[in-house]
Amino acid sequence: MIALAPVASFGQDGGSAGEGIPPPAVATPPASGTDAADIAGGALELIDPHVLRVCADPNNLPFSNEKGEGFENKLAELFAAKLGKKLSYTFYPQATGFVRVTLNSHRCDVIMGYPQGDEMVQNTNPYYQTAYALVTKSGNPLEGVEALGDPRLAGKRLGVVAGTPPATYLVAHGLMAKAKPYPLVIDTRVDSSVVAMMNDLASGEIDAGVLWGPMAGYYAARANPPMHVQLLLKDIGGPRLVYRITMGVRPSDQNWKRQLNKLIAENQPAINKLLLDFGVPTIDGSGQPVTGDSSTQKP
Repeated sequence: MIALAPVASFGQDGGSAGEGIPPPAVATPPASGTDAADIAGGALELIDPHVLRVCADPNNLPFSNEKGEGFENKLAELFAAKLGKKLSYTFYPQATGFVRVTLNSHRCDVIMGYPQGDEMVQNTNPYYQTAYALVTKSGNPLEGVEALGDPRLAGKRLGVVAGTPPATYLVAHGLMAKAKPYPLVIDTRVDSSVVAMMNDLASGEIDAGVLWGPMAGYYAARANPPMHVQLLLKDIGGPRLVYRITMGVRPSDQNWKRQLNKLIAENQPAINKLLLDFGVPTIDGSGQPVTGDSSTQKP
């Protein structure tokens, strides 16, 4: 999903892996053997039909980490239980080369969060929809800003991850001259642009931060005191800031995709609750916030 944005998390796979990044760590080795039922059900698409093998970042909360603390970890646990499979991971930083050295190298079978429309994988049906967000201190006059074209942002110093879609709007509205950029492609094991941005916001180094919605919601809720998150749903005329999030599988894995689609449909209320528990701001197909009272709504 990862990473600071769809473009950062999932679309930086055209070249080789970053220098100094070792081969992915595989949490458990695959078991051997299949049976006739597995073959009939298309299990030969998978590395091991008895194990749910997930491609994940080792240190990228709120999505995933090696301790299993992210919401994508919890979602993987839910699906493994529903499938009656063991769960294992191939961990690799979600930077350049992520898809190539994990999913496409058959070290794992699914990426738990992937933006719809990216051609590097085959997408399942979406299981949530979110957007970039503006994060401010609670009570700040910028709390009500819903678009980067809002005149209240004029003259403000905004934090933004360089190269992500919101940066285009900052340029278009003359906000980049005072903006503070943070790196897009990083090794999440040793650095975090989102943590740096949130620290700068808390200290007053920046007036507001523009972050990918799941990260904005998760870290804002854990700030002391908690910060305000406003999804940016009203910007037009530039790159999209709203994304439907799916799971990513190999283009050849048609039966596996259908099985995941079935699991998503059957477990949407539990998925919505999980996202809410992690502070992920989500919207339904009508653009309305998904809340505890609307947990059955679909993206």
